[in-house]
Amino acid sequence: MRNFTIAGFLVCVVAAVILELRARRTPDYLAPLGTVLDRVMASRSARIGILLFWWWAGWHFLVGQTV
Repeated sequence: MRNFTIAGFLVCVVAAVILELRARRTPDYLAPLGTVLDRVMASRSARIGILLFWWWAGWHFLVGQTV
């Protein structure tokens, strides 16, 4: 099961890299990540939502983990 999880994460990373490369080649068709983040971070409510999401993810996945 661990190998499937690692493979899934690797597929996501490869897909993100391919999307970013395509976006940089044709920015009028697909916006690069930097442009998307600039637009999203322009809104205060979106910044708060992202902050709350990261807090929630950290709380659920990192707090209480034993080594």
